[in-house]
Amino acid sequence: MKIAVSSTGSSLDAEVDPRFGRCQYFIIVDLETMEFEAVENSSAMAAGGAGISTAQMVANKGVQVVLTGNCGPNAYQTLSAAGVQVINGVVGGIRDAVEAYKAGKLQASAQPNVAAHFGMGGGMGMGRGMGRGMGMGRGMGVTSGMPPVAEPAPQAISREQEIEMLKSQVEMLLQQLRETQRRIGELEEGK
Repeated sequence: MKIAVSSTGSSLDAEVDPRFGRCQYFIIVDLETMEFEAVENSSAMAAGGAGISTAQMVANKGVQVVLTGNCGPNAYQTLSAAGVQVINGVVGGIRDAVEAYKAGKLQASAQPNVAAHFGMGGGMGMGRGMGRGMGMGRGMGVTSGMPPVAEPAPQAISREQEIEMLKSQVEMLLQQLRETQRRIGELEEGK
């Protein structure tokens, strides 16, 4: 059985990337042999549709389960349609996450755990927009043929839950900043 883990690096010693569609790598592990393949996520920097294209790429690799921090509705629906189980909320090292899965400590998620476009940096902003859009779109977009996913109704959260969510968002943004700085360094060295 093969599983895929969203990863910040290309080895079993890397950390689980909290973003599914915009993670840098996937570590695809054969659970019987613990042999693995690191696959760079070519959709990580896509302008849009990263979750769907990443989900399609992962499903095409023949994995049965995905371990990740966060998975939005489009990626979740694409994976589910391909028969791939999603486990959200996974943190820590890749090797530890795989071992936790093998030990039966991780449970499949029944739905996405973040809203669409979560990994793009907007996250859980608390700003108040002015709603000045003029509604000029003509509704001519192309669909993938899958029905839209109804997003869960917002629920009131406690102060402690909001603090934890905000801390999680800060950690995700710091990780994203570190990865961006690392990539800038790689590109500058390649001049």
